[in-house]
Amino acid sequence: MTTASPVPGARERAEDETRAELLGNASIEITVREAAALADAAAYLPAGTGVYVPSLPSRPLALSLPLLADIRARGFDPVPHVAARRVTAGDDLPGFLREAVRTHGVHRVMLIGGDEPAPLGPWRDSVHLLESGLLRDAGVREIGVAVYPEGHPRIDATALRDALDAKLALAARQGLGVYAVTQFSFAPERIVALLAGLHRDHPELPVYVGMPGPSDPVQLLRYAQRCGVGAARRALSSLGTRIAQLMVHTEPSEQLAVAARYAQRHDNVVGVHLFSFGGVVRTARWMHERMSASTAAAAANREPHLRAEPLAAG
Repeated sequence: MTTASPVPGARERAEDETRAELLGNASIEITVREAAALADAAAYLPAGTGVYVPSLPSRPLALSLPLLADIRARGFDPVPHVAARRVTAGDDLPGFLREAVRTHGVHRVMLIGGDEPAPLGPWRDSVHLLESGLLRDAGVREIGVAVYPEGHPRIDATALRDALDAKLALAARQGLGVYAVTQFSFAPERIVALLAGLHRDHPELPVYVGMPGPSDPVQLLRYAQRCGVGAARRALSSLGTRIAQLMVHTEPSEQLAVAARYAQRHDNVVGVHLFSFGGVVRTARWMHERMSASTAAAAANREPHLRAEPLAAG
């Protein structure tokens, strides 16, 4: 990432360039329910953008195959979620993965445990599924893993660290690439603390900073209740007096600024991931506008400032 400079004009230019770099390597989510909106969102997304398809409760994985096909056909990189505890005995996970890889060009998946109280099928958690070798055997080459600035509602910090260590070790043995995606948070200090801890313990692990797309607290709570994202509820309930600020500022510029400032000093942050909360077009438009603004600002700061020279006497 760009290194910050102490020179005033260069410092602002470096910050703008870093924001543009992070957005240029951004990814976004779209649910199966919102599949028809991809056509409109596509106009705002750079070619090759990672477009994630979350796993929703009581929805067979196979239902996402047409959307994965559309994502690939539009020149983007389809990334299905595989939630281990949501895979039922009736889901043909090997068949789903084979078709996703061979027919729709899927090369990476977002591997998560899923927030089910008890497994719905054979996999007790994401480590158990990864250990099986099923992903590797289907042709998956890379996995995303989730990390949590706010912690996890059902898993303590020690167990989370142990699970991450296990996934990294298993992936290395199977020849799989690994990167991390953070859950979103409205507490900048927690984001920075998580990123710094990952840089210390796993400096080779690339990280995408997750942040909420343009939205409002009502949408965030609805998303949390529908998709079981406990961190969203905890983040909102912990805001205290900052809830008034959130009611007005409903887009993630602050989170982006925090990620950019951190990325200027450390090399483990490689991009951002936008949770769209059912507003994929709105979120894609915001990504495009912010990247354009950051690129333009960096270019403007790069222009030499002309100084008037005194006229020679004579």
